[in-house]
Amino acid sequence: MANQWLDNDEVRRYLKDCPPALRDVAWELRDIVQKTAPQLQETISFDALCYSKPGQPYGVIGGNVCMICPRGDCVHLAFIHGAGLPDPEHLLQGKGKAKRSVPLQSLSDIKPAAFAELIRAAVAYDPTANEDE
Repeated sequence: MANQWLDNDEVRRYLKDCPPALRDVAWELRDIVQKTAPQLQETISFDALCYSKPGQPYGVIGGNVCMICPRGDCVHLAFIHGAGLPDPEHLLQGKGKAKRSVPLQSLSDIKPAAFAELIRAAVAYDPTANEDE
């Protein structure tokens, strides 16, 4: 199977306008995603680094696991289906119907074990399971 991860140069180009501290956060988050779920496909979509399960209905939305979104003064580790994920550490923020995210301003905000658990939960999550509700 072909590599489903973007070339590092492509990621560098995407992150080139981010302040250096936020770039470091994005790279560290990318490393956590890659180590936790290497089977995912990485794309740049929705002005974010998107991680999705290949071959899922509705493409990068239905198969979405998480996104790394540099915005303003922080980087969000975002989950389109975050409202349906277990969050024992209460890291996820947001009031939308489904999307939740963890805003990060520095490397010290990163919680590798907790983020890996969220990513694993998102990999296992089936957004079509509750369509009748």
